[in-house]
Amino acid sequence: MRHGNGGRVAATHVQCGVKSIRLIHWNAAEAVACAARLRAAGYAVDARPLDGPSALRALREQPPAAVVIDLTRQPSHGRDVALALRQAKRTRQVPLIFAEGEPEKVARIRALLPEAVYTSWRRIRGALRRVIAHPPVVTAVPPSLLAGYSGTPLPKKLGLKPNAVVVLQDAPDGFETTLGPLPAGATLLRQADGPRDLTLWFTRSRQDLARCVETMARVIDKGGLWIAWPKKQSGTASDVSQAVVRQEGLAAGLVDYKICAIDAIWSGLKFARRKAS
Repeated sequence: MRHGNGGRVAATHVQCGVKSIRLIHWNAAEAVACAARLRAAGYAVDARPLDGPSALRALREQPPAAVVIDLTRQPSHGRDVALALRQAKRTRQVPLIFAEGEPEKVARIRALLPEAVYTSWRRIRGALRRVIAHPPVVTAVPPSLLAGYSGTPLPKKLGLKPNAVVVLQDAPDGFETTLGPLPAGATLLRQADGPRDLTLWFTRSRQDLARCVETMARVIDKGGLWIAWPKKQSGTASDVSQAVVRQEGLAAGLVDYKICAIDAIWSGLKFARRKAS
Protein backbone atom coordinates (compact mmCIF):
# COMPACT_ATOMS: atom_id res chain seq x y z
CA MET A 1 0.00 0.00 0.00
CA ARG A 2 1.21 3.52 -0.78
CA HIS A 3 0.10 6.93 0.31
CA GLY A 4 0.07 10.19 -1.58
CA ASN A 5 3.72 11.13 -1.16
CA GLY A 6 4.97 7.85 -2.59
CA GLY A 7 6.12 6.23 0.64
CA ARG A 8 4.91 2.78 1.60
CA VAL A 9 2.66 2.51 4.60
CA ALA A 10 3.22 -0.38 6.99
CA ALA A 11 0.89 -1.54 9.73
CA THR A 12 1.58 -0.09 13.14
CA HIS A 13 1.73 -3.48 14.84
CA VAL A 14 4.40 -6.18 14.79
CA GLN A 15 4.06 -8.77 12.02
CA CYS A 16 6.23 -11.87 11.65
CA GLY A 17 8.75 -10.59 14.19
CA VAL A 18 9.34 -7.30 12.37
CA LYS A 19 9.37 -4.35 14.75
CA SER A 20 7.10 -1.47 13.80
CA ILE A 21 8.24 2.14 13.87
CA ARG A 22 6.03 5.22 13.71
CA LEU A 23 7.88 8.02 11.94
CA ILE A 24 6.70 11.57 12.53
CA HIS A 25 8.08 14.10 10.08
CA TRP A 26 6.70 17.46 8.98
CA ASN A 27 7.97 17.34 5.39
CA ALA A 28 6.44 14.71 3.10
CA ALA A 29 9.39 14.39 0.70
CA GLU A 30 11.96 14.11 3.48
CA ALA A 31 9.72 11.63 5.30
CA VAL A 32 9.93 9.24 2.34
CA ALA A 33 13.75 9.25 2.47
CA CYS A 34 13.83 8.82 6.25
CA ALA A 35 11.30 5.98 6.10
CA ALA A 36 13.41 4.24 3.45
CA ARG A 37 16.42 4.43 5.77
CA LEU A 38 14.43 2.78 8.56
CA ARG A 39 13.03 0.07 6.28
CA ALA A 40 16.55 -0.70 5.08
CA ALA A 41 17.39 -1.39 8.73
CA GLY A 42 14.66 -4.05 8.82
CA TYR A 43 11.73 -2.19 10.38
CA ALA A 44 8.13 -1.86 9.30
CA VAL A 45 7.50 1.88 9.06
CA ASP A 46 4.34 3.95 9.18
CA ALA A 47 5.30 7.37 7.80
CA ARG A 48 1.85 8.77 7.10
CA PRO A 49 1.31 12.42 8.06
CA LEU A 50 0.00 12.86 11.57
CA ASP A 51 -2.94 14.82 10.23
CA GLY A 52 -5.25 15.30 13.16
CA PRO A 53 -6.60 13.99 16.46
CA SER A 54 -7.79 10.74 14.85
CA ALA A 55 -4.25 9.88 13.74
CA LEU A 56 -2.88 10.56 17.21
CA ARG A 57 -5.68 8.49 18.74
CA ALA A 58 -4.88 5.58 16.40
CA LEU A 59 -1.24 5.76 17.44
CA ARG A 60 -2.23 5.55 21.10
CA GLU A 61 -4.57 2.62 20.46
CA GLN A 62 -1.98 0.56 18.57
CA PRO A 63 1.44 1.48 19.96
CA PRO A 64 4.51 0.70 17.83
CA ALA A 65 7.83 -0.62 19.06
CA ALA A 66 9.21 2.93 18.95
CA VAL A 67 8.36 6.42 17.72
CA VAL A 68 10.92 8.40 15.73
CA ILE A 69 10.34 12.16 15.62
CA ASP A 70 12.35 14.37 13.28
CA LEU A 71 13.23 17.78 14.75
CA THR A 72 14.63 19.50 11.68
CA ARG A 73 11.24 21.09 10.97
CA GLN A 74 8.62 22.36 13.43
CA PRO A 75 10.35 20.99 16.54
CA SER A 76 7.65 22.41 18.79
CA HIS A 77 5.06 20.25 17.00
CA GLY A 78 7.24 17.17 17.49
CA ARG A 79 7.67 18.03 21.14
CA ASP A 80 3.90 18.39 21.60
CA VAL A 81 3.26 14.98 20.02
CA ALA A 82 5.85 13.41 22.31
CA LEU A 83 4.27 15.03 25.39
CA ALA A 84 0.85 13.75 24.33
CA LEU A 85 2.24 10.21 23.99
CA ARG A 86 3.86 10.41 27.42
CA GLN A 87 0.60 11.53 29.01
CA ALA A 88 -1.36 8.56 27.60
CA LYS A 89 -0.97 5.35 29.63
CA ARG A 90 -0.87 3.06 26.57
CA THR A 91 2.03 4.93 24.95
CA ARG A 92 3.86 6.16 28.06
CA GLN A 93 6.52 3.45 27.89
CA VAL A 94 6.96 3.49 24.10
CA PRO A 95 10.56 4.53 23.36
CA LEU A 96 10.90 7.99 21.80
CA ILE A 97 13.79 8.77 19.46
CA PHE A 98 14.35 12.36 18.36
CA ALA A 99 16.46 12.84 15.23
CA GLU A 100 18.50 15.96 14.44
CA GLY A 101 17.36 19.45 15.48
CA GLU A 102 19.02 22.71 16.53
CA PRO A 103 21.05 22.18 19.72
CA GLU A 104 19.25 24.88 21.73
CA LYS A 105 15.79 23.54 20.86
CA VAL A 106 16.86 19.95 21.42
CA ALA A 107 18.16 20.91 24.87
CA ARG A 108 14.76 22.36 25.82
CA ILE A 109 13.00 19.16 24.73
CA ARG A 110 15.56 17.02 26.57
CA ALA A 111 14.76 18.93 29.77
CA LEU A 112 11.11 17.88 29.40
CA LEU A 113 11.76 14.33 28.18
CA PRO A 114 15.12 13.22 29.61
CA GLU A 115 14.51 9.50 29.07
CA ALA A 116 14.07 9.90 25.29
CA VAL A 117 16.93 9.16 22.89
CA TYR A 118 18.48 12.02 20.93
CA THR A 119 20.49 11.14 17.86
CA SER A 120 21.18 11.92 14.20
CA TRP A 121 19.85 10.21 11.11
CA ARG A 122 23.34 8.91 10.46
CA ARG A 123 23.27 7.04 13.79
CA ILE A 124 19.58 6.14 13.85
CA ARG A 125 20.10 2.40 13.28
CA GLY A 126 22.20 1.88 16.38
CA ALA A 127 19.98 4.13 18.48
CA LEU A 128 16.86 2.19 17.51
CA ARG A 129 18.49 -1.18 18.06
CA ARG A 130 19.61 -0.23 21.56
CA VAL A 131 16.41 1.47 22.71
CA ILE A 132 14.16 -1.36 21.49
CA ALA A 133 16.38 -3.99 23.14
CA HIS A 134 16.56 -2.02 26.40
CA PRO A 135 13.67 0.46 26.55
CA PRO A 136 14.01 3.10 29.26
CA VAL A 137 11.51 3.10 32.11
CA VAL A 138 9.51 6.32 32.17
CA THR A 139 8.85 7.44 35.73
CA ALA A 140 8.24 11.19 35.31
CA VAL A 141 5.14 12.18 33.35
CA PRO A 142 4.89 15.76 32.04
CA PRO A 143 2.03 17.40 33.96
CA SER A 144 0.56 19.13 30.92
CA LEU A 145 0.96 19.71 27.21
CA LEU A 146 1.70 23.29 28.26
CA ALA A 147 4.96 22.08 29.81
CA GLY A 148 6.68 22.85 26.52
CA TYR A 149 5.76 26.50 26.76
CA SER A 150 7.32 27.30 30.13
CA GLY A 151 10.54 28.84 28.79
CA THR A 152 10.48 32.06 26.80
CA PRO A 153 7.63 34.37 27.84
CA LEU A 154 4.92 34.42 25.19
CA PRO A 155 4.92 38.23 24.76
CA LYS A 156 8.62 38.05 23.91
CA LYS A 157 8.05 35.19 21.45
CA LEU A 158 5.36 37.24 19.71
CA GLY A 159 7.45 40.41 19.63
CA LEU A 160 5.42 42.62 21.98
CA LYS A 161 7.34 45.79 22.82
CA PRO A 162 7.02 48.36 25.62
CA ASN A 163 4.21 50.86 24.99
CA ALA A 164 2.95 48.81 22.04
CA VAL A 165 -0.70 48.83 20.98
CA VAL A 166 -1.64 45.21 20.26
CA VAL A 167 -4.94 44.20 18.67
CA LEU A 168 -6.33 40.73 19.45
CA GLN A 169 -8.59 39.97 16.50
CA ASP A 170 -11.01 37.07 17.10
CA ALA A 171 -8.84 35.86 19.97
CA PRO A 172 -10.14 33.00 22.14
CA ASP A 173 -11.68 33.87 25.48
CA GLY A 174 -9.10 34.43 28.16
CA PHE A 175 -6.18 34.93 25.78
CA GLU A 176 -5.09 37.97 27.77
CA THR A 177 -4.44 35.58 30.65
CA THR A 178 -2.53 33.24 28.34
CA LEU A 179 -0.22 36.12 27.37
CA GLY A 180 0.66 36.80 30.99
CA PRO A 181 2.60 39.89 32.09
CA LEU A 182 3.08 42.44 29.31
CA PRO A 183 6.00 44.77 28.59
CA ALA A 184 5.70 48.12 30.36
CA GLY A 185 3.01 50.32 28.86
CA ALA A 186 1.75 47.73 26.36
CA THR A 187 -1.99 47.82 25.65
CA LEU A 188 -4.26 45.00 24.45
CA LEU A 189 -7.38 45.82 22.43
CA ARG A 190 -10.05 43.41 21.21
CA GLN A 191 -11.18 45.74 18.43
CA ALA A 192 -9.49 48.79 16.91
CA ASP A 193 -9.67 50.79 13.70
CA GLY A 194 -6.74 53.09 14.43
CA PRO A 195 -2.97 52.67 14.47
CA ARG A 196 -1.51 49.61 16.13
CA ASP A 197 1.96 48.14 16.50
CA LEU A 198 0.99 44.49 16.22
CA THR A 199 -2.08 42.45 15.31
CA LEU A 200 -2.78 38.88 16.42
CA TRP A 201 -5.52 37.41 14.25
CA PHE A 202 -6.97 34.03 15.17
CA THR A 203 -8.63 32.22 12.28
CA ARG A 204 -10.51 28.94 12.48
CA SER A 205 -11.72 28.29 8.92
CA ARG A 206 -10.18 28.62 5.49
CA GLN A 207 -13.28 30.42 4.26
CA ASP A 208 -12.94 33.16 6.89
CA LEU A 209 -9.20 33.40 6.25
CA ALA A 210 -9.66 33.89 2.51
CA ARG A 211 -12.49 36.38 3.01
CA CYS A 212 -10.72 38.61 5.53
CA VAL A 213 -6.99 38.35 4.81
CA GLU A 214 -6.83 41.33 2.44
CA THR A 215 -8.61 43.52 4.98
CA MET A 216 -6.23 42.39 7.71
CA ALA A 217 -3.24 42.98 5.43
CA ARG A 218 -4.21 46.62 5.00
CA VAL A 219 -3.97 47.34 8.73
CA ILE A 220 -0.40 46.10 9.10
CA ASP A 221 1.94 48.73 10.45
CA LYS A 222 5.60 48.34 11.35
CA GLY A 223 4.88 45.64 13.94
CA GLY A 224 3.40 43.14 11.54
CA LEU A 225 0.54 40.65 11.61
CA TRP A 226 0.37 37.27 13.30
CA ILE A 227 -2.11 34.85 11.73
CA ALA A 228 -2.85 32.02 14.13
CA TRP A 229 -4.62 28.72 13.43
CA PRO A 230 -5.49 25.66 15.57
CA LYS A 231 -2.90 22.90 15.60
CA LYS A 232 -4.13 19.65 14.10
CA GLN A 233 -3.20 17.68 17.21
CA SER A 234 -5.11 20.12 19.45
CA GLY A 235 -8.46 18.49 18.73
CA THR A 236 -9.97 21.81 17.58
CA ALA A 237 -11.98 21.44 14.38
CA SER A 238 -10.39 23.50 11.59
CA ASP A 239 -9.46 23.23 7.92
CA VAL A 240 -6.62 25.76 8.27
CA SER A 241 -2.97 24.72 8.19
CA GLN A 242 0.41 26.44 8.01
CA ALA A 243 0.51 25.92 4.24
CA VAL A 244 -2.96 27.44 3.83
CA VAL A 245 -2.08 30.47 5.97
CA ARG A 246 1.14 31.07 4.02
CA GLN A 247 -0.65 30.70 0.68
CA GLU A 248 -3.39 33.19 1.59
CA GLY A 249 -0.90 35.63 3.08
CA LEU A 250 1.30 35.61 -0.01
CA ALA A 251 -1.75 36.12 -2.23
CA ALA A 252 -2.60 39.22 -0.17
CA GLY A 253 0.82 40.78 -0.74
CA LEU A 254 2.40 39.65 2.52
CA VAL A 255 5.52 37.66 3.30
CA ASP A 256 5.95 35.44 6.37
CA TYR A 257 9.19 35.55 8.33
CA LYS A 258 8.57 33.93 11.71
CA ILE A 259 6.68 30.96 13.14
CA CYS A 260 5.60 30.48 16.74
CA ALA A 261 3.94 27.76 18.80
CA ILE A 262 1.67 30.07 20.78
CA ASP A 263 0.27 27.49 23.20
CA ALA A 264 -1.07 23.92 23.16
CA ILE A 265 -3.88 24.93 20.78
CA TRP A 266 -2.53 27.63 18.47
CA SER A 267 0.37 28.08 16.07
CA GLY A 268 1.08 31.30 14.23
CA LEU A 269 2.96 32.82 11.28
CA LYS A 270 4.12 36.42 11.41
CA PHE A 271 3.74 38.47 8.25
CA ALA A 272 4.93 41.82 6.95
CA ARG A 273 4.09 43.68 3.77
CA ARG A 274 6.11 42.51 0.81
CA LYS A 275 8.61 45.18 -0.22
CA ALA A 276 8.05 46.70 -3.64
CA SER A 277 10.58 45.44 -6.16
